[in-house]
Amino acid sequence: MNATGIIPARYASSRFPGKPLADILGKPMIQWVYERACRAKFLDEVIVATDDQRIFDNVVEFGGQVIMTSAQAANGTERVAEVAKNLNSTFILNIQGDEPLIDPETIDQLVILMRKSPETPVGTLVKQIVRREDLINPNIPKVVVDKYCYALYFSRSIIPCYRDEKQPEKWLNKSVYYQHIGMYIYHRDFLLEFVKLPASKLEKIEQLEQLRVLENGYKIKVALTESDSIGVDVPEDIDRVISYLRELD
Repeated sequence: MNATGIIPARYASSRFPGKPLADILGKPMIQWVYERACRAKFLDEVIVATDDQRIFDNVVEFGGQVIMTSAQAANGTERVAEVAKNLNSTFILNIQGDEPLIDPETIDQLVILMRKSPETPVGTLVKQIVRREDLINPNIPKVVVDKYCYALYFSRSIIPCYRDEKQPEKWLNKSVYYQHIGMYIYHRDFLLEFVKLPASKLEKIEQLEQLRVLENGYKIKVALTESDSIGVDVPEDIDRVISYLRELD
């Protein structure tokens, strides 16, 4: 059961135009993501999927594998699926292009997860929330899981809601909360069907694409990770990444 990692990358970002090409210590961010993904033991190949010639040329320049996709793709998942339809891989990983510090071990963790649960169409990761600011941040999706480690629901709100405790800052002492780590592994055939499904009601409300999977009756297997990273959403995040990398030297 082979696995391919696909990194969707677009130039047009409302909060950070040209983000994949942002310089981080002399290398564009997309190169950092690509090289770290290539260090995963259980990926057979890594491909950048982009509709922008500048990104395409840059990946070629640093020796990466890249495929030009249609400009009509509505999101990164559709871009990944467009590449995946021409592959023979059993599993497809959607690797976020704005995670220059992605841990290769988390990629391997997802591949192992799916190999152990071959009947499950989708796998993803969660991390325990330990900081109040993360708990109340709507930009950090939360997830609740059942005792078999399948996702029950994802939300930008705090879930579960601790009804008998009125002060959210105390909730972390009374229950375990998980944040969703936005990397997915799909069975290739399911991915190709998933992108044909219309956006679901809860997906539109929460603006969380993974809810389309659950609303259509499919399951998402979840694994717990301790790995942390720094996602790049705005230009200021680049400074945080650089500071982290310099501390490692």
